[in-house]
Amino acid sequence: MKRPFPVTLTLWVVLITIAWNILRTWTSIAWSDVLIEFSASIPPINSAIFGGIWVVTGIILYWGIWQGKAWAGKMLLGTASGYTVWYWSERFFFQNPRPNGMFAVIVNLGLLILIFFATKSLSRESYDRKIENQKVE
Repeated sequence: MKRPFPVTLTLWVVLITIAWNILRTWTSIAWSDVLIEFSASIPPINSAIFGGIWVVTGIILYWGIWQGKAWAGKMLLGTASGYTVWYWSERFFFQNPRPNGMFAVIVNLGLLILIFFATKSLSRESYDRKIENQKVE
């Protein structure tokens, strides 16, 4: 099945985010002693738990987009919103100092715009699929 370019790009973004959170979870677990010794701003267990939650959420989202499920567009918007709130909350409350703020804002806005347009493509694709597969009586 040929997917629109924004949907393919979104699949790559979701896959990269899954890989990032797998790495984050593994690092939090493997280096927990060092992180505790040097008083990391976020406890390693919290970082591992949140990373694991985002990995599972990302896998479900990736599968939904890949299969062209109707709920994938809504989940994509919800997940993107939740991940953005989580990222900025962690950045403002736990990270000190906060370098590259403008870069983070630009990348975050760019990804949210991409996700918005991909959601429109996903809903159109889902609608087209429903019309194609209607039963003829």
